[in-house]
Amino acid sequence: MTMTALGEPSVLLKLGEVVLKGRNREIFEMRLRANIKHALKDHRVDIRQRHGVIALFLPAGTEVEEAEVVAARVADVPGIVLVHLAWRVAKDTDAITKAAIELIRDSDEVARKARFAVRSRRRDKRFPLRSNELDRVVGGAINDTYGLPVDLSNPELTVHIEVDKDEAFLFTGGRPGQGGLPVGSSGRALALLSGGIDSPVAAYRMMRRGLRVDFLHFSGIPFTTSESIYKAYALVRNLDKFQGKSRLWVVPFGKAQQSIKNSGQDRLAVIAQRRLMLKTAEEVAHRIHAEALVTGDSLGQVSSQTLTNITAQDHAVDLPILRPLIGLDKTEIMAEARRIGTLEISELPDEDCCTLLAPRQAETRAKIEDLKQIEKRLDAEDLAAQLADSIQPYKLDV
Repeated sequence: MTMTALGEPSVLLKLGEVVLKGRNREIFEMRLRANIKHALKDHRVDIRQRHGVIALFLPAGTEVEEAEVVAARVADVPGIVLVHLAWRVAKDTDAITKAAIELIRDSDEVARKARFAVRSRRRDKRFPLRSNELDRVVGGAINDTYGLPVDLSNPELTVHIEVDKDEAFLFTGGRPGQGGLPVGSSGRALALLSGGIDSPVAAYRMMRRGLRVDFLHFSGIPFTTSESIYKAYALVRNLDKFQGKSRLWVVPFGKAQQSIKNSGQDRLAVIAQRRLMLKTAEEVAHRIHAEALVTGDSLGQVSSQTLTNITAQDHAVDLPILRPLIGLDKTEIMAEARRIGTLEISELPDEDCCTLLAPRQAETRAKIEDLKQIEKRLDAEDLAAQLADSIQPYKLDV
């Protein structure tokens, strides 16, 4: 049950680079509030803007467990740096002091006599006590009640107090948010999503930079099973927690791959396939008004991802290709995938469409003119348009 001295549970959201946006800051904050509202559509929450902080007020009588669920959900929303489960009390020195004593009463730090500090901040300068004066009052009461030693340099327990316009907030810890910019503040992009580890991480990283990301998956159907589609669907469902309203399209790519394989240019097949994928993705991007493509390329990670081959891929389309993983190694990418929850899905076995075109030795220095000759024989521009016409939408059940 909610303890009387602690008032009501609430959630405080600390913003990062959003507050540095100058005259455009209000636009970014409006986008962020809209994203928070969508993320919490299943919860009753009153969203209130403060200077550099967004406060989430929950209905009177809300249990702590519900507030914790809200805090965990909103921590996935890009644009937020820190999420604090806080207690909202009257803007009164006695009420704040009693709440601070109650807040830490059952903590492990009190049980083991840990070193502590009180950090106050007045957003409302009309409050009669300055921040350092409030620190001393509350800190003295905690010391008298529990006998904890004060350590302002390296405390093991910190009681935070934020005096706001109409109330005060108290909290002792928090969880990290995703940081970055609100999704949708930088435009829209289309991510080429394989069933592997890299592309979901690349998509996530671009979400954090404010892009709303749609997803395009190339399936080897009719020469492979639907396993890769199930994986793509599961990956998008997982990534949707960071942006909401995600969209997935699947291209049946097997017959086009077979045509490339039959072209007789075995060493160039992988790069030719990649260029056709990009051409198809560009056609789809134009139709959904996406302004860029996103891939999971990492320089030198595999033999086909050389600088020469990447340049040859760029030459295939006019839209910019964003490669947020270009300078990361596999260990770094896997660590990020594990953190955002996509690694376990990506490691599930499936029939990747790329296995249809696995030559003994891939070309590491593909020449654009040679690739153009293959594409001329395939009539690649028309083929890309046909592939774009064949895309199948998959609605997320979230």
